[in-house]
Amino acid sequence: MKIVYSDQHQDHDPQQFIVRGRLKRSNEQPERAYRLLASVQAAGHTVLAPEDHGGGPRAAVHTPQYLHFLETAWARWQTLEGASDEVMPNVYPFPGQPFSYPDSLVGQAGYHMGDNACSIGQHTWRAATQSAQVATHAAQLVLDGEHAAYALCRPPGHHAYADRANGFCYLNNAAIAAQHLRQRHARVAILDVDVHHGNGTQGIFWRRNDVLTVSLHGDPHFCTPFFTGHAHERGEGDGLGYNLNLPLPKGTDTAAYLQALARACTAVRAFAPGALVVSLGLDAHERDPYQAMAVTTDGFALIAAEIARLGLPTVLVQEGGYLSDDLGPNLASALRGFEAGV
Repeated sequence: MKIVYSDQHQDHDPQQFIVRGRLKRSNEQPERAYRLLASVQAAGHTVLAPEDHGGGPRAAVHTPQYLHFLETAWARWQTLEGASDEVMPNVYPFPGQPFSYPDSLVGQAGYHMGDNACSIGQHTWRAATQSAQVATHAAQLVLDGEHAAYALCRPPGHHAYADRANGFCYLNNAAIAAQHLRQRHARVAILDVDVHHGNGTQGIFWRRNDVLTVSLHGDPHFCTPFFTGHAHERGEGDGLGYNLNLPLPKGTDTAAYLQALARACTAVRAFAPGALVVSLGLDAHERDPYQAMAVTTDGFALIAAEIARLGLPTVLVQEGGYLSDDLGPNLASALRGFEAGV
């Protein structure tokens, strides 16, 4: 399988992450990508640098206002008296109340940044845009005839909305890949197997019927992002019925996960897409730092093989999976399982 990777992520190393009121370094560290890259290299996969596909693919998913904010926020933040090294919001609009787009950069940060897990540093824009280029190039490889390609994206993307960063994510790589595939395919499905709900992906396609979004994730009653990911969320307007959430209980093991995945794959088959994007999180692993589920390393091979049996041209987009000795082996298992299932 061809692997797309850019080393432009490496200077994006967010230092501010608030967990239960305490400031710590982000879990989304450069070392994640290095371990994933070492894994695919050891397995003998071909690693490609992405071509420059321009700003069109990200502009097809994200709003101009948001893209301008992401590109300029850090430099403007540095002009504020007493500002921190990274952009971090401290005030947010209140849902359900009328509000206006703020002139103040501090207000704009609260508008465009959904939580305290997506601080913006000097190199965040470059890393995020290159991550989106990686996803776009993997999608282009599939359009050009590859049955599958893996986008080693960092930072990840599935929590990013059309106009808001969230949960370590800035540009929604899976959504960008899906939209790119829409150039040729009337229908595209996104299957999200990250341990956290793909809330940004759901939001982007909430009112659309040309992209089916399916997410298996930790039940939001115990697992972030808390506010979304419930089974009753099915889309609105033209998108009603084109969003499927399968929340899973804490500690879900491989066997139970595969049962839920079978339901997800049934929904994908019924939708009959021309291509598939997989938001490939590895954080459902039993020893991932988040400790939300109990999928084994071998279990990722079984999961990926089941997805491969859908028989669709597929773009695998890296999402979560955090630092542990199992991270590289989990990816190797998933890619091996996918290739075996084709």
